[in-house]
Amino acid sequence: MTATKGRLTITVDSDIVDQVKALVAQGGASSVSAYVEHSVRCQLAADADFDVLLATMLDETGGPLTPDERAAARRVLSGDAAA
Repeated sequence: MTATKGRLTITVDSDIVDQVKALVAQGGASSVSAYVEHSVRCQLAADADFDVLLATMLDETGGPLTPDERAAARRVLSGDAAA
């Protein structure tokens, strides 16, 4: 059984388009669509792996951040650690 395909229109920098087309021309992928689909599948898997890793880490260190811990983290990440 073949998976149903959907159409997706994207816009990327022209140098990326050129690199992907060159890779396809060299036989590195069967088509631009196949290359992009593979790339998206890899990113989705990486995102899922990260979510599992984060959940595991939180479980091992006491669970989700408290509101105070989130606020402190936001200050640090925004460069306002002294506040």
